[in-house]
Amino acid sequence: MYPTLLLLHSWTRWLVLIFGLIAIFRAFSGWQNRRPYVGADNGMAASFVGSMHLQLLLGLILYFVSPVGAKAFETAGSAVMKDATGRFFAMEHLVMMILAVIIAQVGRIVSKKATDPVLKHKKAFIWFSVALVIVLLMIPWGIWNPERPLFRF
Repeated sequence: MYPTLLLLHSWTRWLVLIFGLIAIFRAFSGWQNRRPYVGADNGMAASFVGSMHLQLLLGLILYFVSPVGAKAFETAGSAVMKDATGRFFAMEHLVMMILAVIIAQVGRIVSKKATDPVLKHKKAFIWFSVALVIVLLMIPWGIWNPERPLFRF
């Protein structure tokens, strides 16, 4: 179960990034070009937020079945915090990704509730951009956090 979840969680991140970039691009161009908020904009926003929810669900399940999660539960709180890799996966990655999903969901809600189409695009752009920046910072690229493979097979 663990290898399958890890594979799915690893590959689903690319859906989040692709949908996020497209949703942000559509929101920015709609905002700047003052165009109406069409079904494709709504669909891409839903795809971005939906893929983030799927990624969060996979990550939470993975957290409870993975050796990294088990180590975080076994070790006393201060010991995990002293280990950079353990702290990243036990706290930083988990908390910041939950925050990113919340921000993306709030962005979807506030953009849908806006009455002006340009304001819908603007709100979507701002909220989705913040969420995607957090996601990009918390993916384990190996730059400022532990390195993990970009593609798992």
